[in-house]
Amino acid sequence: MKKKTRLFNLLMIAALFLGACNLPSKSQGEGLSLTAAAETIEALLSATPLVANTNTPLPVTATLTFLPLPVLTNTPPPPPTSSCNVMQFITDVTIPDGTIMTPGQTFTKTWRLKNVGTCAWTPSYAIAFSDGNAMNGPSTQALVGNVSPGQTIDISVNLTAPASTGDYTGNWKLRDGSGVLFGKFYVQIKVQNPPTATNTVASSHTVNLTYMAGESGLVLSDGSVNPLTVAAGDSSSNLGVEAFLSFDISGVPSGSTIQNASILLKGGSQVRADPFATLGCLRAYVQNYGVVDASDFVPPGAVGAITRWCNTAELEAPYSDAGFISAVQGAVGSSRFQIRLQFKDTLTDGDGTIDDVLILAPVTLTITYSP
Repeated sequence: MKKKTRLFNLLMIAALFLGACNLPSKSQGEGLSLTAAAETIEALLSATPLVANTNTPLPVTATLTFLPLPVLTNTPPPPPTSSCNVMQFITDVTIPDGTIMTPGQTFTKTWRLKNVGTCAWTPSYAIAFSDGNAMNGPSTQALVGNVSPGQTIDISVNLTAPASTGDYTGNWKLRDGSGVLFGKFYVQIKVQNPPTATNTVASSHTVNLTYMAGESGLVLSDGSVNPLTVAAGDSSSNLGVEAFLSFDISGVPSGSTIQNASILLKGGSQVRADPFATLGCLRAYVQNYGVVDASDFVPPGAVGAITRWCNTAELEAPYSDAGFISAVQGAVGSSRFQIRLQFKDTLTDGDGTIDDVLILAPVTLTITYSP
């Protein structure tokens, strides 16, 4: 600030001197004085440098940092796991995976399933075809009876092998009363053309088997078990009675093709009272029960029968059809062919007398096969 004041004063003095130079001069001496004064001012100006006004901006050193914003998503939280409808596959009761069928052959597939959920399966539940090959089966089929948590059920459907050779699989599920599907089980077969007549005759073998008394018996509807007697009907206590027969088929080589199979119960004098008139038809079902116990009893209304006898005379003749042959084929490769016999429609006629078919040896299972 002091330098600016000093400069201003010097400029004022210079202006006064310059103005004086234009006035009339009286002598040479005065001119010299003015000249000396001007030189003095010039020297002062040269000795005082002008200061340039530079408006230099201050450096900016701040750095802006942008923090990332959180990303919002519309992903819903995972639904809670339901324990209501939960199914466990137990075994293939009939038609194990890879069973060989001829084109167009009819058969009955039976699965054993267990309810491992918390909700009972009621008749509003059903099995439903899911995908694969339906094999001419129903799209849905209602369950019979109630299956409480912890209980098992045998479910059967009647199917037909496709007309073309090849490997086929049909997938099925359970459906609850609200239409919700759960669980999964399947049938898997191989369809092959039947061997030629020449090959069949050359390689066929026939075996006659009787039931194994130590693995057979009966079960009453109250849970009582009698391993020494085989009978089906009702008792004098108006209890339902079901028979269980076990055959040793370990002599039929694994992979064999069953050409024919039949069973002869030998009725006649073994029929007590008139069960066919009061209880309906006697039927046989495949049931791999292992050892007979109370849990093997199945209430009336069972499905998937492989035989049917509706009078005493029919018991005297061998029974054979495509369904029975298919059932025996499904057991090939295992050591046992086990069946349950019961009157399907009625538990008892309530007359307080025994109405049954008492099954005594020999009961003959005849199997013709080609290895």
